[in-house]
This record gives sequence, C-alpha cells and structure tokens, in this order.
Amino acid sequence: MYEILKTINSPADVKKLNFEQLKTLAADIREALFNRLTKIGGHFGPNFGIVETEIAMHYVFNSPRDKFVFDVSHQSYPHKMLTGRKNGYIDDKHFKEDSGYTNPGESEHDLFNVGHTSTSISLASGLAKARDLKGGKENVIALIGDGSLSGGEALEALDFVGSELKSNLIIIVNDNQQSIPEVHGGLYQNLTELRKTKGKATNNFFKTLGLDYIYEENGNDIQAMIKVLQKVKNIDHPIVVHINTQKGKGYKPAEENREAWHWCMPFNKETGIAKVRFPAESYTALTAGYIMNKAAQDKDFVAITPSMPALGGLTPDMRGKLGKQYIDVCIAEEHAIAMASGIAKAGGKPLVFTGSTFIQRTYDQISQDVCINNNPITVVLNFASFDSLTDVTHLGIFTMAAFSTIPNLVILAPPSKEEYLNMLDWSVDQQEHPVMIMMPGNQVTSRPAETDYSKINTFKVEQTGEKVAILALGDFYQRGEELSGKVKSELGFTPTLINPRFASGVDEQLLTDLQQNHQLVITLEDGILEGGFGQKVATFYSDKDMKVKTYGLKKEFYDRYNPQELLKQLGMTTEQILLDVKSLVK
Repeated sequence: MYEILKTINSPADVKKLNFEQLKTLAADIREALFNRLTKIGGHFGPNFGIVETEIAMHYVFNSPRDKFVFDVSHQSYPHKMLTGRKNGYIDDKHFKEDSGYTNPGESEHDLFNVGHTSTSISLASGLAKARDLKGGKENVIALIGDGSLSGGEALEALDFVGSELKSNLIIIVNDNQQSIPEVHGGLYQNLTELRKTKGKATNNFFKTLGLDYIYEENGNDIQAMIKVLQKVKNIDHPIVVHINTQKGKGYKPAEENREAWHWCMPFNKETGIAKVRFPAESYTALTAGYIMNKAAQDKDFVAITPSMPALGGLTPDMRGKLGKQYIDVCIAEEHAIAMASGIAKAGGKPLVFTGSTFIQRTYDQISQDVCINNNPITVVLNFASFDSLTDVTHLGIFTMAAFSTIPNLVILAPPSKEEYLNMLDWSVDQQEHPVMIMMPGNQVTSRPAETDYSKINTFKVEQTGEKVAILALGDFYQRGEELSGKVKSELGFTPTLINPRFASGVDEQLLTDLQQNHQLVITLEDGILEGGFGQKVATFYSDKDMKVKTYGLKKEFYDRYNPQELLKQLGMTTEQILLDVKSLVK
C-alpha cells in the first residue's frame, strides 16, 4: 500500500514521476485520505475531488518559491501529503501532527493559517504585489472553489486584480458545481453556462472584470491539468483557470451525495455509515423543527442561511417544503444579515442561522444595517460552545464578547430546550429588538421556562441562597448547578444559583439586591473573559463592597485543544472553583 506516496518527501519527488506513476500516486493519496477520514473524520468531498489538480500543481510549479494559497484550505490534504506530511495520513500515530487546514507552523509550503472562505484571491494578490515591489519573478497561485466565489471578499479581490494588477497571478477556480449544499446565485449560473460551452460563452463573468480566462474540462485528469498549468506558468498578467471537477471523486456515496459528504465523522468505508452515534435529540434538530412549524403557521416568516442549512438541521426535503420561506444566499454572510434587515423593515420575520465562527465577518452589517436601525431580525448561531469546534480557525469563544459591544443587540444564551424554543418564539415575533441567540452546545436538557423575554437583562434566580451567588451563563449553567451542589454538600450552605439568560447586559436590580446577604459573586461563561459577561458584572461591582470572581477563557487563539484539559489549565473545574470559594468566603 502507498507504493508511490511513501517515496514522496517533497514536491521535487513528484517531478520525477512518469504519468503512470502519477496516477498511482493519486490512488495512494485517496487511500491515505480514507485512512485518516474513516478514523478521525474531516473534510471529505473537497479533498477527494482535488487530488489530481494538486498533484499537477506540484508537478508544474516550484513550491515554496512559487506560492500556493488555498481558499478555506479545507481541500489542502493532498498538498500536505506532497510536501512532507504524508505520515499525518498513512500513520495513525501522526494524525495529531497535521491540522485540517494549511498551517505555516507545519511547513514552509503553507503560507497562511486560514479556515474561512473567500480569502484566497485577496491574500494571493497581496503576495503578488509584494513580489512586484521586490522585483521577484515567482508564480502566485490561488485555488478557490466549493461556493467560495460568492463571498464578498472574493468578489472584491476579483474586481481589483482584473483591472489593477498587471503581473502574474493564477486563479484556479475549482468548479465542482457545489458549495456545501447546492449553489445559488447568478455567478454560478454563469459557471454553468461556461461549462456547457467549454469556456466559449460570450457571457463570461471573469472577462467582464478584465481577467484573462482559460477553461479545462478534465480537472480530474492529471495530464490535462499539467498541460493547462504549464501553459499559464510564468504568465505576466492575472488569469482564471476554470476547471471542471467532481466533488468526492473516488467514493461513490460522496459522488452521489455531495452535500452530506462535504465533511464527515469517522465512518465505515464499506457501508459509509458513521461510527459515532448521535443523541436522539439535539438542538440542531430542534431548530429544524421550529423552522418548519413556524413557516407552516406564519407566512411572514423566512429562514435565511449563507450556505449552512445543516447548522439549522434543514435537510434537502425540508428546504423544498419551505419553498419561498427558505433562502440560501450561498457563501455571503454580509448579504444574509443586511437582507434580513430589509425583510424586517418591510414587516417580515427573518431568522438567519449559521455558525458562530462565520458570523464574525458580519460585525459591520449587524452594527450598521441592523442595530442602528433597530430592525428586529433573529440570528441563531450554532457551534458557539467552547467544546464544539476547537480548531483555531473555527472558534466560537469570541462571539459574545465581540457582539455584546453593539447597542440595541440583545444576546440570549439559553441553557435548556424549553428556554431555547421559547426564546426563538419570542424573538421572531417581537418587533422591538434585533436578537442573537447562542444555540446550546450541551446535551439537551429540560426545565420550566418563561415565554416572554421582553424585560431585557432580567436574570432568573433558579435557587435562592446566601453568601455566594453563582451566575452561570448559557452552556455553563450545568457547571453552575454542579458547583452549587458541591458548595452545599462540602461547605454547608446553599448558594444562590442564577441563570442570566441575557449575555449582552446585566440585571442591575438583582446585582444590587445580592449585596444584602452575599460576600462573593461568581460568573461562569462559555467564552473569553475580556469584554465578556463576567467583566460586565465585575464592572458593576467595581465601586461596591462585593468580591467578584470571573471564570472564562483567555483572549487567545487556542488550537485543537482538549476542552476538559483546558478547563483544568484555567482553574475552571468544579473542584478548583470550590477551593477558590473556600478561600474567599468567611
């Protein structure tokens, strides 16, 4: 196994192979992908579909002198194997050495640590500009695909390089006719027209922007890709190399169901069935149920996503049933938010859902287009928990601190099923505030919950006690319950346990009342401390006679951490906090 791949230690080794050996290398790479992905999961379809292209890139160009920039970089696994990191795929003991994205800390062949979409052309144009300033001659190549072209940054970059950059820049557009789900929008309709005419259509988006253009029908053919890349190597102006590929190539289930196999959990290769059992009930499934029920009951309701239907639990069948009450703007988060503001202004009831890490790029739209106008949109964010996605490019731990700085925005952090669904009901129907709801990342739990959240920043006292008040926000509420039980059993008194619910402000009246019979206020939050919820509480008590101890994460770019080990490092386990309580309370 891995007959040729085992001989590849650098791109120089790729250049020594004949065409038959290159085909064997492609087969080896796919087997190595199977070895890794069946055991630890990761991005499946993007990598299986780009194997031949990346082999050709390393055959023709001279990395790291020639610069490769991968959009999102979730399709860079073959590139990693060709640049000395094959052990991260063929040897189970080395899996952890290799991240799921490009990483300059791993190799000189990786230029950026990046995991968000639509960035490659901008980054590559910067490399090209710096090269020109320094008088360099190297090629700069950006590889972009999987729906990334519709992102605002990609469009801005194309607009710039087409008219302003007068030197070498090669943009490989990997057209696999798919984003994460299906593609939407006029840009992708033009790609379809170009494919059907084999690049000869007079209506050519890229040429309209001033870019040179070449089409390659056989993007999964190594010889064809070598030929087209040799043709554009050392070109003296920007050019788009539009290639037609098959997402998930080499595995029939992935070829037939491209959406489901964009990313995978560990699975059985023979059956395609995931090895991980999912809980019977999840917050994602609850979200889908809410969306379907609300749409059926209210014709003014519409669900909007930037190419992330799975994060709201919406299957293709569900999306079909929603009809005009479902909008996928493809990868264009900024447009999703601003469009929702327009819908709300005109009397509609928009709910935007995506991942917490991806909403970061919409700060301006939420501030300017939504909150200054105080338009009542609802934003639901999946993967907001510190123990959901742990890769440095996909952290959800900054969201509450970042967005709680925006006036008029109400941020809700429900810790249970009933609160989550009731908050959704209230938020979508109310007309007073823009609302952001952090979808819980814990196992689904139940408790009685209010249906009206119009009294903004009103915390809920779940247990009345003395001496110590525990304010446990959102996903950390269960940790607060555990701490409360330990205080009662080991210290002999009952602490007050509070479910804050609101992450964007504080309940000043309740915090004032706590001063009567409490010595210590503890805050627990599922995010960074700096600018976060606990800091708001500490600021309130800054000129008062109250001890405040805040628990949360540091403002750091954590990368592939073990959540429980991180809590211990930060002194946030229940046992560690209990020791603090013992030292701070008389």
